[in-house]
Parts: sequence; C-alpha cells; structure tokens
Amino acid sequence: MVSMRRSLVAVVALVVVTPLALAACGGDEDKPTPAAWVGTSPSVAPSGGVPESGVAESGQTGGTSAVSLTVTPATGKKNVPVSAEIGFKVSGGKVTTVALKDASGKAVAGALRDDGSAWVPSKPLKTSKKYDATVTAVDSAGVTKTASTSFTTMGKPGKRTGTGLYLFDDRTYGVAMPVVVEFSPGIKKKDRAAVQKRMFVKTSPEQPGAWSWTASGTQAYYRAPNYWKTGTELSVRIAVGGHPTGGGRYGDQDRGATAKIGRSLVMKVDNKTKKMTVVQDGKTLRTLPVSLGKKSTPSSSGTMVIMEKKAATVFDTTAELGPDEGYRTEIEYAQRITWSGQYVHSAPWSVGSQGRRNVSHGCVNVSPSNARWLFDKTLIGDPITVRGTEDKLDAGNGWTAWDMSWKEFIKGSALPVPAELAAQEGA
Repeated sequence: MVSMRRSLVAVVALVVVTPLALAACGGDEDKPTPAAWVGTSPSVAPSGGVPESGVAESGQTGGTSAVSLTVTPATGKKNVPVSAEIGFKVSGGKVTTVALKDASGKAVAGALRDDGSAWVPSKPLKTSKKYDATVTAVDSAGVTKTASTSFTTMGKPGKRTGTGLYLFDDRTYGVAMPVVVEFSPGIKKKDRAAVQKRMFVKTSPEQPGAWSWTASGTQAYYRAPNYWKTGTELSVRIAVGGHPTGGGRYGDQDRGATAKIGRSLVMKVDNKTKKMTVVQDGKTLRTLPVSLGKKSTPSSSGTMVIMEKKAATVFDTTAELGPDEGYRTEIEYAQRITWSGQYVHSAPWSVGSQGRRNVSHGCVNVSPSNARWLFDKTLIGDPITVRGTEDKLDAGNGWTAWDMSWKEFIKGSALPVPAELAAQEGA
C-alpha cells in the first residue's frame, strides 16, 4: 500500500470538479474537492453560548418592566470579529426581537440560536464597519424593555484558516453521508469548542446528531446515531468566515449547502467468502465475487463510505513508488473508499481469482459487468463494510465517521453532547 498523503484542495465559489489521474490503490493526490458556500441562510444552532459580557443602554415601554437585559458586544467595542453574534442575558422575561443595522441603516438578516442565547447574522459582517443592535424583551405582563449597543468590526485578518465542505447543493447522497468539514491548518483542541459552536446542521425530518473531530483537527464529521432516513434533507452552514480559529487566524469564509438523502444501499464484503452482498432498502439485490488485497497489501477492514466515483480513470503509482515498483493502469468504474487509495473497481485481469483468492493492491476487485452494475446503483455516501482482512481501517483514512460506535464517536466532540442524545443506541 502507498502511504497516505493529505493536502487541502483550494476551494472557490461554485466549484467545478474536473477528472485527474489517480494513484491506484494508494495515494490521495486528487481527493474529491469540498463544496463552497453557495448562499446565505438563517443560522441553525445545535448549541449556544453568550459572547463576552457587557452592559448596554436600555429603555422600556408600557410601565415598569420586570425584565433585566444586557447585550453584547459591549457599547463602543472595536476590532470585533465579523462573525460577531448579538448576545444577551435576560431574566424576568424573554427576548422577542433583535435588530442589527449597518452604518447606512440597512437591516442585517439573522436568526436566534435554538437555545435563545444569542442572535446570529445570516452571513459575516463587513470588515471595518460600525453596527448598531437593538434587543427587545417582554415580561409576563406584556411590558417591554430594550437594550442597544454599537460596535465596530475589525479589518481584514492577516492570517486565515482554509476551510472546505464536502457537500454540494441539490445533490442526493447515500444514507451514511457524514457532514465533512476540513480545516487547513487543523484546529487545535483548545480552539475547537468555539469553532464547533459556529457549525450548524439542520435535518428534516429531525434526526439529532453530533460533531466529532479527527485527532489532527483537520476534519470534523457530523452524523446521527444511525444512518440517515431516506428522504432526509440536510441543511448545513459552517459559519466560520472571519471567526477566530486560534493562533491569530480567522476562518476564510462561510460555507454551506442543502442536500438530500436517497434510498438505503449498503454493501458488505466478507473476506472469508470473498463475496460482496448488496442490500437496498432491506432487500438483497446481488452477491458479487470479489478479490481483495493480497497479504503484502491487504484491504482495510472497517466501515467506509464511497467518497468519489469515476467511470474511467488512470491509476498511477510510478511517481510514488518509482518505475520499477509502480504501475500505470487504465481503470473503469472506480469508487474511492479511503484517502490511502483503496477503491471498488472493475478488474478484468483478476476475474479468475474473484471469489477464490486475494490478488489486489488493497482494492476491492469485481468483474467488469458487476463493476458497471454497482457503479450505476451507488451514490456518494453509500456505506461499504469490509470484514476479516489482515488490516484495520485507520481513523481519518477516508470518511470514517461510521467506523466507530456512537459512544466512541461522540467522544470526539469539543462540546458536551446532551445526555439524551449521548444515551441513544447507535450503529
């Protein structure tokens, strides 16, 4: 197997993914490109938090209000990040409206966090600009109280953290598609909680989930305890544009997408029988003979996810292994399942071995006819589980969010997971 290599792919608005040469059963030079932010949307918050405290001017109407209300950022504060939220502490009533305007009086769109702790603008504020915010709360008698503040945002940051989102608008994905966010450089542990608070996911129908970070902090996955339900709509906003990410860096931009989950299709590969079972919506469609990695280059055992599909490509390991050990081969119906270069693909040269013995460099070999049939059936995000090989899948070698129990997965969250959600039985 070729050693795993990772590099952040530059992301720009309205990305178009173009085919590139692949490293066969090893290497990740052309991993799929993350999607870019495609618009603005109200924030959907899995958790809340009040920004730094500060008391603002206040007023009331209709009599003496029982409400106590403070608002942040503090009045007159300068160099505020453009990711600023309008935070508030309220007692004796509840907040009913939040209004934020720029220096020209133009209203800024936004939404309350689910826990009501703050109001989040629907996109980053502009740099070096003054903003005015007014928060209105009401007590049980209907008497209102307002608090106002004004602040000025910071200039353009000198250092940025690159970000990527592996989700595209209006696409349909498999039931195991995690929300995958990438950071370059990675986010250190002490900074992850603040960043995670700005990573919003909404599902319809509702299926609460959690975030989990890789050890390096270069990726974070979001999933529910079990595979998504067919027909689920995922609405994602990674609202880190201009947000502090640690080390004097700030997120490069907001990213987001709305996508759907399709039918359930699950692939299970058993090394003992050398067969793949393909199950759609609970019904076995076909059992395919396979050849897995030979002992010197074993396939990884674990639950993986299809990350990329190419009907025709080239596997080329000569640059990495040299002309004597490397090879360059044209491949059809290649479906990537790890960053280190394991694929499910057509292998006409190993048909005689499929179902009998392992001869590949780590990939899952199937016949040309079976490869095309499978390629036409699958979606990005469909799960494939391989069992019984000599090698175990490494965490982070692909979208490995499902290669751990739910209890293990939530240990990677930088924020506390609600007890009811943590207690659920997951895959």
